Amino acid sequence: MNQALQSRQAVLGQIERACVHAQREATSVQLLAVSKTHPCSSLRAMYSLGQQCFGENYLQEALEKIKQLQDLSIEWHFIGHVQRNKTKHLAEHFAWVHGVDRLIIAERLSSQRLASQAALNICLQVNIDAQDSKDGCAPADVAELVAQISQLPNLRLRGLMVIPAPNNSAAFVDAKALFEQVKSLHAQPQVWDTLSMGMSGDLDAAIAAGSTMVRVGTALFGARDYSDQQPQ
Repeated sequence: MNQALQSRQAVLGQIERACVHAQREATSVQLLAVSKTHPCSSLRAMYSLGQQCFGENYLQEALEKIKQLQDLSIEWHFIGHVQRNKTKHLAEHFAWVHGVDRLIIAERLSSQRLASQAALNICLQVNIDAQDSKDGCAPADVAELVAQISQLPNLRLRGLMVIPAPNNSAAFVDAKALFEQVKSLHAQPQVWDTLSMGMSGDLDAAIAAGSTMVRVGTALFGARDYSDQQPQ
């Protein structure tokens, strides 16, 4: 069995066991392969095994991969911090943007999404446990942002993305509660269906709390090599 297949099966097995433990259907949790710093050959190998959703953190690296892998039907997710001057590329080249934390960012993505494209799926990034080092809006701001952003054209506001501090599984429970609290404020509540939370080390707790999308990199692709990483 090749390494990519073995790694993917191990991660899918972990997701399935976590779902069984939480009394949830395994199909209710999507695996997002975090492919930052990994070469296109690794993405091709993972795609050949059935993995279609890939998450990238660095815009320039991502744009190069999108160009080189345009023969594949990859669903590209941007999971890095969204800077105002990068929104045009994000709006044009990605299916999902997870790191939206301000109204101005959503407005720019809305106006820069091409009319010929399907609506851009976005998640609000929430600094759920008030870490100084983390991006994201404050939980207290989520209700107003949901009410405002869900009315913008060319966007589909799908849910929340959180990255709690290590070993803070209570933050996942808080995120799920917040997700449910603000649903009624969404202009299109039927599309409010995504909780992007949980990574290799904490996906069991995230799934137990209600995650619908887990972001896994190292467990799929191996250790990352940042030696050639260019400033973004």
